[in-house]
Amino acid sequence: METMIERVAADPNYERLRTRRLRFGWLLTIAMLVVYYGFILLIAFRKDLLATPIGSGVTTWGIPIGFGVILFTIVITAVYVFRANREYDDLTEAVKREALK
Repeated sequence: METMIERVAADPNYERLRTRRLRFGWLLTIAMLVVYYGFILLIAFRKDLLATPIGSGVTTWGIPIGFGVILFTIVITAVYVFRANREYDDLTEAVKREALK
């Protein structure tokens, strides 16, 4: 008799879910690392750029770029949640239905 774990592992929906989540998760992880470490490298090697005032005010370019990093994090989190709710939840339900047969 086949166990539930074996049924889930053999389900093509499970493999599709696993592959898509893994690939998309790595894509977002790489994007976040590029943005975050890009900002850190700017801090390390181009302090003058980040310290340059915007216009005639006291605000420097470092402030909007830093906010941009935070905003990027929020946006990619929202993208992941949207995709998880739209695509991954459907596949998860299909896997559960097949496993409980």
